[in-house]
Amino acid sequence: MTDRAARIARTTGETEITLQLGLDGGDGTGSRETGVGFLDHMLDLLARHGRLDLDVIAKGDLQTGSHHTVEDVGIVLGQALDEALGDRAGIFRYGHAVVPMDEARAMCAIDVSGRPFLALDDGGLPAGETGGFEHELLEEFFRAVVNNARITLHLEVQAGSNAHHMIEASFKAFARALRAATAIDPSETGVPSTKGTLTA
Repeated sequence: MTDRAARIARTTGETEITLQLGLDGGDGTGSRETGVGFLDHMLDLLARHGRLDLDVIAKGDLQTGSHHTVEDVGIVLGQALDEALGDRAGIFRYGHAVVPMDEARAMCAIDVSGRPFLALDDGGLPAGETGGFEHELLEEFFRAVVNNARITLHLEVQAGSNAHHMIEASFKAFARALRAATAIDPSETGVPSTKGTLTA
C-alpha cells in the first residue's frame, strides 16, 4: 500500500497555510503553529488521538479575529484528508466514538462517504472565546473539514458546562472516530461500497 499522506499549501488574501498530513503509523508527531493558541491545542489533540502525523503552519489576519484562520485551517485539513485517502480502498469507512472530558461528553460518528454533510449539536455551548478561539468556530471548523474531505460527520456535545471541556471532548471524539474510519481493514479487498466508489 502506498503511503497515505498529503501536503497542501493554500494562500488567500486572509491566510497563508501549509499543512502536511500522514495517516499511517502516526503518533501525533509534528508541530502546530496557527497563531490561535486554543486551535493549536485542539490540533495537538487531533494528531495524538487520531494517530496522525500533522504539521500545520498558518499565518492569518488575526487582527480581525480568529474566524478566517480557524476556518481556513479546516479547509486545508479537509483537502489533505481527501488527498491522503485516495480512492478509499481498503478502509473501514465508518467510525464512531464517545469521549468524556470531566463534566463534558461528546459523540462523533463518521462515514467516509464521498458526500459532505455535517450535523452538529453543540449542546448549548456558551458564547465567548478560549485562547483566541471563538466558541462558534467549532461549527465553522468542522464544516470546512467535512466539505473538503467529503465525509459525513455527526457530532453531538451530549453534556457539559465548561466550554473548554465541551470543545475538547468534541475534537477528541472526532479524532477517535476518524482514526477508526480511515484505518485499513485487512478483510476489505476493495472500496467498501456497493456503488463501487466513495469519491464520486
